[in-house]
Order: sequence, then structure tokens, then C-alpha cells
Amino acid sequence: MGLFDRLTGDDAPRVAFFGIDGVPYSLIEDNPDVFENLTAIAEEGSAGPIDSIVPPESSACWPSLTTGVNPGETGVYGFQDREIGSYETYVPMGRDVQATRVWDRVENEGRDATVMNVPVTFPPQRDVQRMVSGFLSPGVDEAAYPDEMRNTLNDTGYRIDNNAKLGHDDDKTEFIEDAHATLDGRFEGFSQYIEQDDWDLFFGVFMTTDRVNHFLFKHYEEDGEYKDEFLDFYSTVDDYLGQLREMLPEDVTMVVASDHGFTSLDYEVHFNTWLEQEGWLSYGDDDHDSLADISDDTEAYAFIPGRFYINLEGREPRGAVPEEDYEDKRTELKKALETLEGPDGKKVCERVVEKEDAFRGAHDDIAPDLVAIPNHGFDLKAGFGGHDEVFDTGPRNGMHSFDNATLLVDDTNATIGNDTDLFDIAPTLLDLMEIDHDRGEFDGASLA
Repeated sequence: MGLFDRLTGDDAPRVAFFGIDGVPYSLIEDNPDVFENLTAIAEEGSAGPIDSIVPPESSACWPSLTTGVNPGETGVYGFQDREIGSYETYVPMGRDVQATRVWDRVENEGRDATVMNVPVTFPPQRDVQRMVSGFLSPGVDEAAYPDEMRNTLNDTGYRIDNNAKLGHDDDKTEFIEDAHATLDGRFEGFSQYIEQDDWDLFFGVFMTTDRVNHFLFKHYEEDGEYKDEFLDFYSTVDDYLGQLREMLPEDVTMVVASDHGFTSLDYEVHFNTWLEQEGWLSYGDDDHDSLADISDDTEAYAFIPGRFYINLEGREPRGAVPEEDYEDKRTELKKALETLEGPDGKKVCERVVEKEDAFRGAHDDIAPDLVAIPNHGFDLKAGFGGHDEVFDTGPRNGMHSFDNATLLVDDTNATIGNDTDLFDIAPTLLDLMEIDHDRGEFDGASLA
């Protein structure tokens, strides 16, 4: 439905969704003076903490949030996935998402969707009203469709992402300035199309929040050097969301959500180093940096974040574990993970999930056999080289969490409860827009 349709009497309700990647609900709830506008939505509509997905990693989360189904249906399990029957790996992109996106459902109803900066959407689709892809896109020129959008965004200073490498510096000043510049450009770009008001679904994501959390979250939680700058950044985020809310026409419901929560990071846990030390994994030679370098007697290997694969005969090219030993080996590995403690004596894993309990669908053939959900403070890594110690620290001091993601709906009829999770968002958006759908198509249920 475009502007002409509304002028001629088509008054179907519309939705504007704003993603705030990695923002924990407790951050908003504990700082109402910083989040005046989001607090107003919470008080005037519906809001609360929700759960993310298994695993709580942005490359897997956004495909699930935008489709309402688990990675077994989307086909995307994380920032890196492996080819079927191979040790070759790839970085999933938009075309690797196998489930139907919420904006595709909108377009299929003859209505229009503007999609901006959603991770894992490159290259931009050409069957929607307009799209600029997000995280993993090389730049605006390649990521925006149609040409009009590309030109408009370049004129407004729009950027796909901020420079996270600046966060590695001890002095965070330049990183913070870059984050603000990216945030400003994102707001200007969003504003252009919110005010154009020719869409039925607006779907835009602020991802700089995730970047700031990775490098400044412990400063916030522990009253560190950059706590004031952290809160100042979020005051700007809230102000921009408030301005966007004011721009929306009365027939539009505003929804704000994050894809996972966040917490302070105490230790990075290098699980392939741990697997090697515990005798589960070995390499063909000393020069190794990828999955393809593991040796024939490897029994298990890991991908980020906390995904574990049994090196199974008949499934992996050089599988060392016979199928009849699979369950015993998986149980053994699960118990080892459940009892693993960090240098501080705390359990590393909050729980360990078997694949049958997390993944189902036509694309579960590359599903991990186990996924470790970490306790707060343990960031689960899995490189294939360069780490001699299992536990160490790096430049980041914030990490993703499965719990404490955010959902706010500017509608009192939405019900956000203790069992609400990321899968509920897509069917909720469709119900808010009065678009018919089969409830059985989703792993979640509408909250509207």
C-alpha cells in the first residue's frame, strides 16, 4: 500500500520496526532518565525482556527474527557455517536464508516494504520496494536498491557499519566518535524514508549499539572510565527513536527489539584449544588455521559461538567417530562441557543444548550436535589457530547473552510474557498489519 492507496481509502494498519542490536532490556529498565522515549513506550504500550535463540549470535538471530523460525529452517547457524559433506566453510549472506522473510510476506500481499540495515541481507533484494543491506555488506553503493536509494543515502552520510577496529585501542575516544557518526547517519537515512511515508512496513536496524556494547559494556556495569560516554551514546539512541516515533503517522504501530541481550565479558574461552588439550581434536601439522587442517583422528571440533560438531563417519569427509558411537561420544562431550570451570571457579556453560531440542526443519543437516549457552562472563570462541591458552582476555569487555533481549510494542494489546522469545516477533508484525498467515508456519506465536 503506497501513498495513493491511503488517499483512496485503503486504511490497512502499518508497522515501523526498529532494531537495536544487542541492547539488553535491563539497560533500558534501569536507566529511565537515559531512555525517556523507550520508557514512554513501555508505559504506554507493552514491553519486557525476551529470550533470544540458540545460538544467540547476530548472524543467526536476525534471520530467525525476520522469519519467525529456527536455524533449521533458515539454514543459518552463525557467522560461519560449513558446507554439507565438507570441511569447507562460508560466511552466510542474504541468499543463504532459506525461510520467508516478513517483508516478503508483506510484498506478497501487494503492499510495500522499506528495509534498511538488517544484518544478513546482502545482496539487496530487488523484489521489495527498497532495501539497503546491513552487516557484511561492502558499502552503500553495492548494498542499496534502487538507484534512488543509493543516491539519497550517499547524500546523507549513511554508513553500513562503524569501524569496530577502533574499539581495540585503549583510548576509546576515536571509536566513540565513529560510533556517533555512524548513528547520526543511520538516523538521517531512516528519517528520509519515514517521512516519505510510502511504505506499509518499515524495517530498520541500528547495529552500532552492538558495537558499543562489545567495547564499553563493562565500563557501564562496573563504573569504568567510559561509563558516561556509554550512557551519552544511548541517550542519543533514545532521542533518535523518540524523534522517529513522532514522525510516524497514526496508522503506524512502532515496534522496537533487540536480537539478543548483553553482559560483561570476563574471559574468552577458546574451545578448539580446549578440545585439543582434552584429546578431542588434533591437526595434521603445526601450521593450521582452518577446519580443513584437522587430522583424521579428530573426534570433535567447534565453531563460534559454542557450536560443537562430532566428527562423524559418513557425514564428515574424514569422520573418526562411527555412527554407533555417536550418542556415547556426544553424551561424553556434553558432560565435559557442563562441568567445565573457568579460572574463577565458575561454570563456563549455563546449559548445553542437543541439536534435536533446538533445530528442526529442512536445513538441519548442518546443525551443530551441541550448543553451549554460556554463563555470563564467558565469551565462547572457536578459532583453529593462534591460541595456546583456553582462557584469556581480548579487547572486548562485553558479550552476547541468550536472556534479556528487548521487545517494546507501542500497543497496549500486545502481551509480552515470561515465555516470549525472538520467534514471536515476525507473526506479531503480521498480525499488527492484519496480514493473514498460517500460525503453524512459525516457531513463535503472535503477541498482538
